[in-house]
Amino acid sequence: MSTDSALDSDRTSSDFDDDFEPFDIEGAPELPAERYLDRELSWLAFNRRVLELAEDPKLPVLERANFLAIFASNLDEFFMVRVAGLKRRIVTGLAVPTNVGRAPLDVLSDISRQAHELQERHANVYQDLVKPALAEAGIRVVTWEALGDDAREHLREYFSSQIFPVLMPLAVDPAHPFPYISGLSLNLSVRVRNSRSGRQEFARVKVPQMLPRFVRVDPAESIEDARYITLEDLIANHLGDLFPGMEILAHHVFRVTRNEDVEIEEDETENLIKALEKELLRRRFGPPIRLEVTDDMDEVTLGLLVRELDVTEHEVFRLPAPLDLGGLFVLSRLDRPELHYPTHVPVTAAQLQPSDTNIRADIFKAVSRQDVLLHHPYESFATSVQAFLEQAAADPDVLAIKQTLYRTSGDSPIVEALIDAAESGKQVLALVEIKARFDEQANITWARKLEKAGVHVVYGLVGLKTHCKLALVIRQEKGTLRHYSHIGTGNYNPKTSRIYEDLGLLTADDQVGKDLTRLFNELSGYAIEKKFKRLLVAPLHLRKGLLKLIAAEVRNAEQGKPAGIRIKVNSMVDEAIIDALYRASNAGVKVEIWVRGICSLRPGIPGLSENITVRSILGRYLEHSRIFSFVNDGDTQIHIGSADMMHRNLDRRVEALVRLTEPAHVAEVTALFDRAMDDRTSSWHLDGDGVWTRHTVDEDGAPLDDLQAALMLEIGQRRQRSGHRR
Repeated sequence: MSTDSALDSDRTSSDFDDDFEPFDIEGAPELPAERYLDRELSWLAFNRRVLELAEDPKLPVLERANFLAIFASNLDEFFMVRVAGLKRRIVTGLAVPTNVGRAPLDVLSDISRQAHELQERHANVYQDLVKPALAEAGIRVVTWEALGDDAREHLREYFSSQIFPVLMPLAVDPAHPFPYISGLSLNLSVRVRNSRSGRQEFARVKVPQMLPRFVRVDPAESIEDARYITLEDLIANHLGDLFPGMEILAHHVFRVTRNEDVEIEEDETENLIKALEKELLRRRFGPPIRLEVTDDMDEVTLGLLVRELDVTEHEVFRLPAPLDLGGLFVLSRLDRPELHYPTHVPVTAAQLQPSDTNIRADIFKAVSRQDVLLHHPYESFATSVQAFLEQAAADPDVLAIKQTLYRTSGDSPIVEALIDAAESGKQVLALVEIKARFDEQANITWARKLEKAGVHVVYGLVGLKTHCKLALVIRQEKGTLRHYSHIGTGNYNPKTSRIYEDLGLLTADDQVGKDLTRLFNELSGYAIEKKFKRLLVAPLHLRKGLLKLIAAEVRNAEQGKPAGIRIKVNSMVDEAIIDALYRASNAGVKVEIWVRGICSLRPGIPGLSENITVRSILGRYLEHSRIFSFVNDGDTQIHIGSADMMHRNLDRRVEALVRLTEPAHVAEVTALFDRAMDDRTSSWHLDGDGVWTRHTVDEDGAPLDDLQAALMLEIGQRRQRSGHRR
């Protein structure tokens, strides 16, 4: 290892001082003004890539249905957060230009146009491609009109016993004002004629969210050949039971999306939990930002909804039924193995395999011998990270456990381990990020449960979200204290660890442990210092540290030394990082970006970014790890951690990157990048105009390699080889 590397263990991050300028800006050529891609439109392009997976006939049909549901869920969140944020800035007069210098109103117009196109394409993919493919596989979604008498009689009985009792029809008339329509709820608009007065009236029926969205027509039917009807279709054909004595004139389905982004001024409140709970209640009443209606809705009903909900023409989306294809999550989980991806069972990392099949591996002994690099979901979370914390909780030699919790599962064994540790007398600190978007209520619940068990629960620093994924165990060994650390790229969530691709480092390195001890103390105190020897930590010096590493590659390239930069992130938006990469490209540095979602960088533009390549890989697993690799004159430096290249991560969150020091780990991550960027690997390629093109076959029409499938096979074989050696 080079003794003058930027993050060598003998040096501290105080090298990234406040006066540090990574580039000679005055001497550098001015970069063009139009050098970024719009971040909101880039996000829509990401969701378009998800939709392309649903369109792919080579994928198992229930996986295609799942991708349709993911697309719908993604778009809901995009409207609730990103579109809502743009509208809020416009309404409040804080409409600062976007990252490409455009007025938010103009971007909102482009978003509306593209979102309309995408939602129509989404609906058509379901109607024309996925629904027929499901039917061919024996999963038929039918309408009431297509049913025979026997099926209708059975469903009438089901409706009467299971649905009717929980429905709440709400009339709209002078005595009954227009009801509140909750965000993302599915609703029936009903026009009826009063048999006594002859007047037409309006009513609303909410489709209960706790009931199955797709109802089996006849449970006696074979699961290999079953029919389903949507819940709203079933309710719509029993409206006479809800409005006795009324003539049903028309009914239509509609759905409202509201602004559900939570904002809290932490410096104005002493009790963050109470403030957040109050804000969560307010979230339910955020202003509407999208109205979806079935394309058969009449103008009278639509006019009423537009007027009462106060939405604009551009915020109305006319779509074929059914609305809310997020409901396809239910069908996508049907027990039809042949219609899913082949079953994959994560393997135990080779270093953590027990010597005896009847006993559990001693995690501490394994980690004390050598750092362990974990790659989920190919390698098991349960037998590594989860086992690490469970063993720590039960080990009498463990004195303290400290951990960050950003998101976790509803029945989290991680939380239970922390509770067990506290109840056994250990010192336990849990930093619970209760502002994790859309997980706020769950995290409040966890925080209170942990506090009740005696865990020291803190909520981080005012104004910052704690997004880093850290766990620290202090263990007494032969009269001395030893640190065992885990630094990861993903959440401590056993459920998502089966579908999110992430990296994690288990290490007994004393310096990493000391860095984490200091960081946890600062997170439970008042501020983040700069001086960490093995970590790069945001918000103070992570961006600065990366800029310095990029600048070092530029200098190496200018001096004819080996240089290169590889970055894998979910999002690439930060202008300072992008500009540094442009300057690296101009200096002849080869830059490779592997991004899942947003990318505001424009690759392949002569004089700006001709040495930059951008790829995206979407598939069975959600690519989630963040990797930063620098050739460093032949002594490759690789950092992994929790940070994306976005303002919020670098300026408003506590993030942490750790450098990998084991040569085998550096080689493993380098090989991973080699495969991802190889033209023989199936991926999407980004061009300078922001267009993503999917590459799935070579020039001869042969299929390109599926990176995730290859990793499943190779890592599984690696375990088998390790088992034979034992």
